[in-house]
Amino acid sequence: MKTTLGKLNPGAAGIIVGVAASGECAPDLARRFLEMGILEGARVEVLHKAPFGGDPLAVRVRGSIIALRRNEADHVEVQLEATHE
Repeated sequence: MKTTLGKLNPGAAGIIVGVAASGECAPDLARRFLEMGILEGARVEVLHKAPFGGDPLAVRVRGSIIALRRNEADHVEVQLEATHE
């Protein structure tokens, strides 16, 4: 199932399948994602969401823990991993 990183709850993980930076800040946002290692094919896991709106999010990607604003995370499309419960 595909969704955006901003919609995932803590503990959810998946593979980044697309980064859709758009609008007037698109080049800056796309460059920021690249610098942080948010690339297609990378595994990403949501570690924490702040209460009252979930902004910011703490995510693990390519071995690093980074913080993202939710409006930035909404530009990252993720294919969820199957859960083994």
